[in-house]
Amino acid sequence: MVRLADLPDWESENFLKKIPTLAQFPGRPWVRGPALAQRRVAIITTAGVHARGDEAFGAGAAGMDYRVIRGDIAPGDLVMSHQSVNFDRSGFQEDWNVVFPLDRLKELVREKIVGAVAAFHYSFMGAVSPVTLYEPKARELAALLKKDGVDAVLLSPV
Repeated sequence: MVRLADLPDWESENFLKKIPTLAQFPGRPWVRGPALAQRRVAIITTAGVHARGDEAFGAGAAGMDYRVIRGDIAPGDLVMSHQSVNFDRSGFQEDWNVVFPLDRLKELVREKIVGAVAAFHYSFMGAVSPVTLYEPKARELAALLKKDGVDAVLLSPV
């Protein structure tokens, strides 16, 4: 992953200008819930991954689109179509858990640290995009998570 210091000045300045536009949240959880050992957890990533055969992420998909990934997907059936010149795919190619930590989540369930793995997980393409574009899709996704009985998410911002 590219560090801010490694980017050209014009690009790092562009990212820094976005900070004041980000939503502000209180320092407390929005809701209280059960202990982690009783929670059903889904993964949400911005790695632009999807099941083999699903429509690839195209140019301009950032924040506007997501893919549903089944909880029983095999590593060889997950592909990446993230489009960004600053995106390093080598970690994903070596170990999918770098961007989509499904194996690690299943281990936590076996160790009884986490209650259950969700039936479905979700992927966005996290290229440069105004953060405000994500809100409509986030609300849509919240309804899907609720339907699946998910009460915690593992965010994998890539």
